[in-house]
Amino acid sequence: MSRAERRAMVDRQHPALAVTRQCRLLAVSRSSVYRRSASVSDEDRTIMALIDRQYLARPFYGSRRMAAWLATQGHPVNRKRAQRLMRLMGLVAIYQRPNTSKAAAAHKVYPYLLGGLSIDRVNQVWCSDVTYIPMANGFLYLVAIMDWHSRAVLAWRLSNTLHADFCVAALEEALARFGRPEIFNTDQGSQFTSEDFTGVLKRHEVTISMDGRGRCMDNIFIERLWRSLKYEEVYLHAYASVAAAKAGIGGWLSFYNEERLHQSHGYRTPRAVYEAQSAWTIGRTGVNRLHRSAGADRDRQLRPEISPPLRPCGPLHRQRQGSTMIDGRLTEKLIPVIHVFHRGNHNNKENYNNT
Repeated sequence: MSRAERRAMVDRQHPALAVTRQCRLLAVSRSSVYRRSASVSDEDRTIMALIDRQYLARPFYGSRRMAAWLATQGHPVNRKRAQRLMRLMGLVAIYQRPNTSKAAAAHKVYPYLLGGLSIDRVNQVWCSDVTYIPMANGFLYLVAIMDWHSRAVLAWRLSNTLHADFCVAALEEALARFGRPEIFNTDQGSQFTSEDFTGVLKRHEVTISMDGRGRCMDNIFIERLWRSLKYEEVYLHAYASVAAAKAGIGGWLSFYNEERLHQSHGYRTPRAVYEAQSAWTIGRTGVNRLHRSAGADRDRQLRPEISPPLRPCGPLHRQRQGSTMIDGRLTEKLIPVIHVFHRGNHNNKENYNNT
């Protein structure tokens, strides 16, 4: 269990155990419990956005090289600062490391099982990963569950912390909607090696596989998903709120599953490939009535007017249910995602995913 997780277990209102005693039992310093975490500055958020873009293009950059690159971009920072921000974003340079570090005793690391395996059907292998999502004022973390063969995204969740809860919630949704895979592959992140996450897989009798440390190619398809998502959606919109991020990302993932053609599948969509072999259960996009949150309405008011006004056509009012971890609690609400509009005649259509 990480130090942050142990610190979160301290109950300052406990009727029997004093805070000093709890800190001693959990092996955390008492000062870290009382001290409020400093908020991330605007300058740090700017640097983190640059690091995120460079990491997508050069995932082998460590903190030393990243600090040197930032200096060429007009942001001279030392290595310790680059290291701290990369750690906050959950980024680690990708390269083959010597076997000098061992996993924590509390978190079992499983072997990689996909080497030489022919993956030719849906629900044979699922995979998952977490990525950093920059916003105009802050950042979030996104987890996705993907079917390896079809490339379909089966479930996703947003969170403002790196605790395992939102990963578990996404996993449970995917299992409830699509059944269980034969093998589930992840990296060795603490969210995926935690007992909460692996326990769900064990209860459903799913074989667990984990990437070798520092080997991005072991989970290449979901790494490609992150690159497409960020360049086609996230970097084009400076999300002003969590509601806007959920709507934009949810709209793009719906487009990815149902409209984005994949050459490797004969220019079929991930959903079409999945449905050819297994039932696609309508879940978070399956509600037909439109619901708008106050946050989404505020974001909509900030956009410039579009003239002439857009007129909706066809089956377009789909709801997406998003979730966020706030103060350790999972909160969910429905966010509207509107995909297709007419402007003028019926031959002019356009996508507008960030609604």
